[in-house]
Amino acid sequence: MLMLLFYVSNDLYAIESYRIAEVIPRVALRKAHHVPDYVAGLFNYRGKIVPVIDLCHLIRGTSSRFCLSTRIIMVSYPHQNSGQQYLGLIAEKITETLNKPETDFVDSGIRVKEAPYLGGMLMDERGIIQRIHLEQLFADVQNTYLLTGREGYINELSRN
Repeated sequence: MLMLLFYVSNDLYAIESYRIAEVIPRVALRKAHHVPDYVAGLFNYRGKIVPVIDLCHLIRGTSSRFCLSTRIIMVSYPHQNSGQQYLGLIAEKITETLNKPETDFVDSGIRVKEAPYLGGMLMDERGIIQRIHLEQLFADVQNTYLLTGREGYINELSRN
């Protein structure tokens, strides 16, 4: 399984690549009001208004740093009513990939109810790498109504 690696502070994480549409430079975002602090904002991605989640803020509680290697990972989310939707994920030090079998990721034995998207871990020469389960992340984000398939709701967010 091919995965994209990124950092949150000094900790290494991985996202499966089959969901990644594109990795783009960090761009200016429109602030979305009345949403959780980990929502960095909204921006125009190929003619669609897309919400962006700051993974550093979501996981660690501090915003990602502005560095050359801080990027937005555009991931696709299938939605029954509107085809593909996109979600932007800001992360730091996005410079490497990892190709390991899914079975190499083992359960850490720790479950955090507030972070069900934190998955298994593996060890390699870079240290411990934790997998992000995008399906769980999508479910979390959908609960805040960022991935609803209702264009009107996203448009309402962008006007605030």
